[in-house]
Amino acid sequence: MKKSIKKGLLIAALAGAFTVPVVCGVAAARSETTETIALSEGEIATTSAAILRQGAKGGEVKEVQRRLKLWGYYKGSVDGVFGAATRSAVIAFQRKNGLTADGIVGKATYKALGMTASYNALAGQTQSSGGVNGFSSSDVYLLARTIYAEGRGEPYVGQVAIGAVVMNRIRSSSFPNTISGVVYQKHAFTAVSDGQINLTPNDTAMKAARDAINGWDPTGGALYYYNPAVATSAWIFERQTITTIGKHVFAI
Repeated sequence: MKKSIKKGLLIAALAGAFTVPVVCGVAAARSETTETIALSEGEIATTSAAILRQGAKGGEVKEVQRRLKLWGYYKGSVDGVFGAATRSAVIAFQRKNGLTADGIVGKATYKALGMTASYNALAGQTQSSGGVNGFSSSDVYLLARTIYAEGRGEPYVGQVAIGAVVMNRIRSSSFPNTISGVVYQKHAFTAVSDGQINLTPNDTAMKAARDAINGWDPTGGALYYYNPAVATSAWIFERQTITTIGKHVFAI
């Protein structure tokens, strides 16, 4: 009996000695992704969500592709699908910038791409309630109402993108410098004209508003957006397109 117990303890000790940290079901390589190991279990989940690797899809992947293509690293379609070609482009970019060339977009690569705010937002480094980043709770709520009214049928990244357009306008000298000023500028948003701005936003819209205020901009600096299926203004079609997210085209 004692012999059996000792054997079991030995096996357990050996197993523990060779345990490899696992993040999102994948053994963690010695790269920028290992920063999540020191965090708590809940933090591992949120930080891992901010890491892009082959197989990932969405607006953040599309933005990475857009930037890599602009700089000559990527030759494929900007489709939001992290495939082999995107991975190769990321590796080339990482080598050029002295990063670990693992083809994974983690915090260091986000930073080199100029997308630190996107990483922070994806990693859950946002406030859960009240005012955010210098803006009042009323500002957050108005932005959430705008997002809900204008894009409640859009994917989450598309809702954040709508909020990002409002924030980009605030920083532009061509628009008012407050959330309320931008939202209520004459003819700026259909939702204000048709009264949908007064609908009560859901939790998703509230979260999207906080993410946009905290700096996540899936549009890459857009000042305008429109749905080409319903837009009637010839002027908007003349704007330079940056990206398309869901049903909306984002432009400058």
